[in-house]
Amino acid sequence: MATYAIGDIQGCFDELICLLDRVDFDASHDQLWLVGDLVNRGPKSLAVLEFIKALGDSAIVVLGNHDLHLLACQYIKKYSPGSNDTFQDVLDSPLVDELSTWLRRRPLIHRDQDLGYTMVHAGLPPQWTPLEAATYATEVETVLRGDDHVEFFAHMYGNAPDRWDTGLGGWERIRLITNFFTRLRYYTADGRMDFKYKGPVGSQPKTLTPWYDLYQFPDASDAIVFGHWSALQLSETEMRDKRIFALDTGAVWGGTLTAMRLEDGQVFSVPSSVALPITD
Repeated sequence: MATYAIGDIQGCFDELICLLDRVDFDASHDQLWLVGDLVNRGPKSLAVLEFIKALGDSAIVVLGNHDLHLLACQYIKKYSPGSNDTFQDVLDSPLVDELSTWLRRRPLIHRDQDLGYTMVHAGLPPQWTPLEAATYATEVETVLRGDDHVEFFAHMYGNAPDRWDTGLGGWERIRLITNFFTRLRYYTADGRMDFKYKGPVGSQPKTLTPWYDLYQFPDASDAIVFGHWSALQLSETEMRDKRIFALDTGAVWGGTLTAMRLEDGQVFSVPSSVALPITD
């Protein structure tokens, strides 16, 4: 059995199939970890969702910001896909209700203590251990899976609040927890989440620090796999030294789709056939 963590697919179905062929993935005994953003920007969001859902327990998915955006357009009438969104194939599908229900029941975080890995889409704030993060994620997951899921999407969008406070409540608390898991990249000098700058580390203003440079692992054997940040461009050596593994290598922007085998850290990539201008 092997466990393969795969970066943001974003509708790049053909590349996904090529990558699974490359690693000889066998759903009868192997498992996929998918860091979120299954959909959007790429050409085949519907095919990706149908394929991953059909894998059942052989695929573990955490939610990304593009997945949540798709769900918001499905459940809230006033939201509609923007000019850069490419998930209309999902919204037009007769399976949209079934797929949407399945998607909103995916977690925001997944942790395997035996493997020593925690998977999130974007990152973790420095105040939270992985176990604490899982507890906070449950608050959001409970809403998403329950009768209030439509109300969740009505309150999801927004950049405030941008700093953690245990006293936060209501939809502000839910929004901030969601943003940590699905949108985090940089922190400001006064400990606020920055939503504007998306470039690679080293190019950012001096007032910004990447989230992982502030994160303190409670256990020396812990590591984090994540996506979301195609511009990050960390080397394998840097990732191993920091124990953070950034797997979004920009398949949807003409880069590669990447998998890492968690048991031994070996990395596999296939080139993309998609070439879009980088906007997010």
